[in-house]
Amino acid sequence: MAKPLTPAREFIAPSDLTFGLSTCKRCLWIKYWYKLIMPGQFPLVGTLAESQEEHFRRASMQDIDPTLQPGVVKQWGQWVRSDYIKVDGATTRWRINGKYDLVAHYEDGSIGLIDCKVTDSDRHNGAFYAPQLEAYAFALEHPSTGKAFTVATMGLLVWNLNGVAENADASYGFGVNQSYLPVERDQEGFTTVISDFIRLLEADMPAAGSECPTCNYLLERLQIED
Repeated sequence: MAKPLTPAREFIAPSDLTFGLSTCKRCLWIKYWYKLIMPGQFPLVGTLAESQEEHFRRASMQDIDPTLQPGVVKQWGQWVRSDYIKVDGATTRWRINGKYDLVAHYEDGSIGLIDCKVTDSDRHNGAFYAPQLEAYAFALEHPSTGKAFTVATMGLLVWNLNGVAENADASYGFGVNQSYLPVERDQEGFTTVISDFIRLLEADMPAAGSECPTCNYLLERLQIED
């Protein structure tokens, strides 16, 4: 199959620096060059994430976690787009484009970036999500247009589902345990990750991931159809 002259999309989604790289590089490559994505169904993810985000609008950062400096959540659910990314000193065709969850403004003019997670697992940790958060930070600090901000803190605001709660009016709701996980800034690490990511996209189509459920499904289906 001939590689197109230009990719179908030239904006890198921050989440692809975590989930994309950790799953199948072939599926990731096809997504950017052909804009072809395996359909997925997550009916409650968006609803729960939106509820979590709404709950913390205009919240005090010290109410979220007492170790954070004084500040208030003033922005939420906004799209950010970065300037063109450089790799080895050369400007590429690629830019970051994504929608962050929460941004707080501190008293010294810097900002805090918060990514909201609703989960029933314990796999959420700062190291795994650091590239995704750094991508948002890069776009906020190197925007394609508008004011640049200094990102002082990053973190995950996690709700772990812990069962069903009954209210006084006999209605029911999900109970959660809340935790804030700080994510240390690692701009050098982000430079390595984004550079490798762009080199992957600019190369030829990689091999299918041996544990990729999408690729394995397609291969097994072709064998049945043959």
